[in-house]
Amino acid sequence: MGKSNLLAKTLADINKEQSLSGTSIIITVFGDCVSQHGGSIWLGSLIRALAPLGFNERLVRTSVFRLVNDDWLSVSKIARRSYYSFTDSGYRQFERVARRIYQAEQPVWDNGWTLLLINQVPIEKRQELRKKLLWQGFGQLSQDLFAHHQFDTLSLDEILVETGVVNDVVVMSAEAQGLPSRLALKALAQEKWGIADLEKKYKRFLVIFRPALDAMIKSKNLDPETCFLMRTLLIHEYRRILLKDHDLPVELLPSGWPGVNVRNLTVNLYTRLSPGAEQFITTELESSEGPLSAASSSFRERFA
Repeated sequence: MGKSNLLAKTLADINKEQSLSGTSIIITVFGDCVSQHGGSIWLGSLIRALAPLGFNERLVRTSVFRLVNDDWLSVSKIARRSYYSFTDSGYRQFERVARRIYQAEQPVWDNGWTLLLINQVPIEKRQELRKKLLWQGFGQLSQDLFAHHQFDTLSLDEILVETGVVNDVVVMSAEAQGLPSRLALKALAQEKWGIADLEKKYKRFLVIFRPALDAMIKSKNLDPETCFLMRTLLIHEYRRILLKDHDLPVELLPSGWPGVNVRNLTVNLYTRLSPGAEQFITTELESSEGPLSAASSSFRERFA
């Protein structure tokens, strides 16, 4: 499969279910690329980079304008050029998801749970809190009770501070005891965590990106631009699924869970695409200081 055919097929397969969002793909570019290469990019470079994915100049300009208004991006102007970067809030929001995207492997479950009781949270703050908790994999067991089987305290502290509810949320620890509890939790997961729908999303991901891996194995010289675009689409689609995934331990998931294969495919394909993608980033994309800098040390820790 040629490079143009590979990209076109991947795009077509993605758009069959849901068209790519300009704001969402730009957040992916900033999180996966720009944040690791100096943190800022010229708007003209962003427009050029996204053109092969079907985003014209007007759509890119409209999308970054919305992201600035939503406090995801900030803009600085030098002469007649505009340069964009994550705001502190935007960076923190993506970084919380990034910890899940690029982690080496899921920690072993110790039967523990983090429970959040939010009945004291003011009504006007509950929707924002709920959205952030769901994005981080919490399940909503009832109107006021959220649960996660293993959650890092750093991300939780950030969420509570950002939403201004530190003193309104009761944070508790619990432990599942014995086989009967695990069986009951497995049934609860099917009901409260949307396992069936998530399984469909993972299987669709495999259908879309397995041909890309096959193409990479057969053709070892994909051009840098195609590598960059394919890596961007890979992480974008993986991120979209993770925002719906509650990171449940394998003990609570159906046998043959496709999320394991998706994870392995993502790591393999990302590793193969990165050399070419990095070449494109550092030679074709610009900041106010010239071509984007080489990747930061944190980039080399991804999936490691």
